[in-house]
Amino acid sequence: MSPSYFISGIGTGVGKTIASAILTQVWATDYWKPVQAGDLDYSDSDTVRNLSRRVKKIHPERFRLNLAASPHEAAEADHLSISLTDFELPITDNRLIIEGAGGLFVPLNGQHFMIDLIERLKLPVILVIRDYLGCINHSLLSINALRAKNIPLAYILFNGNFKPATKSIIQKHLPGEVLTLDFPELKQGEATFIEAISEHIKQQLNYKSK
Repeated sequence: MSPSYFISGIGTGVGKTIASAILTQVWATDYWKPVQAGDLDYSDSDTVRNLSRRVKKIHPERFRLNLAASPHEAAEADHLSISLTDFELPITDNRLIIEGAGGLFVPLNGQHFMIDLIERLKLPVILVIRDYLGCINHSLLSINALRAKNIPLAYILFNGNFKPATKSIIQKHLPGEVLTLDFPELKQGEATFIEAISEHIKQQLNYKSK
């Protein structure tokens, strides 16, 4: 049985929400997005709800902010302030997939970042990586930041197609206990495709557990 996980990424737009939908489908977990900044008419929670047929429950966001910006800026625009003490894990008998906003050093306020929220919630991390110019640097910085705070990194998720030189250097510098998963390039954001990819991920997980 899988534990709960915090889904983070090496930046914005690397596929955290799609990854969350797939992993809730794989493990039949609950889902929680602590902070939604912008896109309130169709949020990340809505995306997961529509794509994952096995997600058990979508927990309401702690903050729903109007501006599509970093949480500290979006909160200020809504005349709000965000504190780490505002966040507690939702009460549930099920496991959770928790999706962060952006990368590890997205600011929640003037002092605290997303990585501080992960530390507060005491959850292992699944780090989503997509191949683009600069992703090696962003990946290794993220991995080292988690290590510096003694936050467990459970999985690296390689999302989409990767150049061999990019993937190999990241793999070479992973902590030995970290497992890797590969998501094929997602052509369509539909539940049937999410279901098919989840079966692909289950096969990887079964192979790695042997």
